Amino acid sequence: MGTPGVTQPVRVLPDMAAAGRVLSEDQFLCSICLDVFTDPVSTPCGHNFCKSCISQHWDNKENYQCPMCKEHFYTKPQLKINTLISEMVAHFRHQAQHEPNIYSSDQQAAKPGEVPCDICTEPKLKALKSCLVCLTSYCQTHLEPHLTVSALKRHQLIHPVENLEDRMCRKHDKPLELFCKTDHTCICLFCPVVDHKNHDFVSLRDEYEEQKAELKKTEAEIQQMIQERRLKIQEIQQSVELSKNAADRKTAEGVEVFTTLMDYVQRSLDKFKEKIQEKQRTTEKQAEDFITELEQEICELEKRSTEVEQLSGSEDHHDFVQRFTCVKAAPSMKTWTKVSVRPPSYEGTVERAVSELEDKLTEDMKKVVEAELKRVQQYEVDLTLDPDTAYPTLILSNDRKQVHHGDVKKNLPDKPQRFSLCPCILAKESFSSGRFYFEVQVKGKTDWDLGVARESIMRKGKITLNPQNGYWTIWLRNGNEYKADDSPSVRLSLKSSPQKVGVFVDYEEGLVSFYDVDSSVLIYSFTGCCFNDKLLPYFYPGSKNSAPLIITPVDTE
Repeated sequence: MGTPGVTQPVRVLPDMAAAGRVLSEDQFLCSICLDVFTDPVSTPCGHNFCKSCISQHWDNKENYQCPMCKEHFYTKPQLKINTLISEMVAHFRHQAQHEPNIYSSDQQAAKPGEVPCDICTEPKLKALKSCLVCLTSYCQTHLEPHLTVSALKRHQLIHPVENLEDRMCRKHDKPLELFCKTDHTCICLFCPVVDHKNHDFVSLRDEYEEQKAELKKTEAEIQQMIQERRLKIQEIQQSVELSKNAADRKTAEGVEVFTTLMDYVQRSLDKFKEKIQEKQRTTEKQAEDFITELEQEICELEKRSTEVEQLSGSEDHHDFVQRFTCVKAAPSMKTWTKVSVRPPSYEGTVERAVSELEDKLTEDMKKVVEAELKRVQQYEVDLTLDPDTAYPTLILSNDRKQVHHGDVKKNLPDKPQRFSLCPCILAKESFSSGRFYFEVQVKGKTDWDLGVARESIMRKGKITLNPQNGYWTIWLRNGNEYKADDSPSVRLSLKSSPQKVGVFVDYEEGLVSFYDVDSSVLIYSFTGCCFNDKLLPYFYPGSKNSAPLIITPVDTE
């Protein structure tokens, strides 16, 4: 039962204005509790109320006034239950509970997971709104008073939610209408007096507006992040497409090169086989000629043998003597003692064929490397040497493009980036992505190291050049010993001493390649490298001569 002057949850019945009815729930509402009459009574002025509602309203009051028309009564009216209205209310309740079509056709029963109307009897309809003042959820029909009654229009309606009792302060049993910024929690109007004294608090609505503004900002940031990631996806897809196009081009180039090489190898093989067969044919022809000549002589000798045999059997002295001289004379024949067929020599035939093939492959390889070198030279970067990293005996040119070893160790500040034991130096520029290329003149040098190194390498004390320690380098010692500082190190066999070395790095591909620029020869490549740090070009000018290492611009002509 409601308390006078305090708004209580409204309990209204479903719409009774269906066809054939003349009464509606509005005619049976107490204007004090806003609920259907319970024990209805009538005042002298003709207005109806619940008996308990009007009685409590007049308790402890000297003046008795009608809550509806404000008429004053000098004495407290004696109230009796209005039996007619009571019977009508009872009939109204009976119809509301038993007639099947009391709900409007567009409303649906609440499904599992949906908020049901707190007023409906079974079946409970799906709630349309929840009231934060009444702490009650209403279907469309039971929500009607909140949309039409002036006092209820001021209530705050929200989308239906469950557990509305969580919106009440458990300690003071009051609505949570404030927000404590100090404790980041919702509180009621009584909480600031004790539990949240001297705390910073605002109304829940103000905090809602503030957080909603922040949420909009967050949403904007999220949308921006989404957009950035979509752009990144496009970028990656474009990179994949570019990579595919590059792969297709490179595959086509490779197929062309290898097809040409295979054709050349096949021609070389055919030529090699033809040479062998030609020698064999020559030998066979010589043998055939000798055999033919020998067979002709055998035939001649057999003829002479027949004549001798005939003469031997003759008893005519005159005839024998006459023919003896002719028969006795030996026929003119070749001396075959020193005649022989020598098998041809095939020694060196395979080696010469392979050498010719190697020369051809070297020639074609040079063309491939020339094309590759021109491609990587497009990634040329302008480098300068960093004096803050230089070992104190090194001497730099004014433009910081040249470095050589000196005999005097200068007194320089021992900066963290300076090498303390090894006479080497790094470039000023660093790289953490993409591709870059630079060339260094090594002409006249008998000792040098070149390559790239991680920015995080140890620079104090003795250093060991290998990828595990963050170095990808090649070097020359004693003027003719070349090695790549891989794990393990690799001895390099070069046909000629490079005068200018090109260094190319593809950071994402994990590739470091070294070229003999003048000869267009690939010296060595580190592949499958994992950098994970900035890379800086690395130089060691050696200490056995004063010829400098010189960073030179790329000659594209």
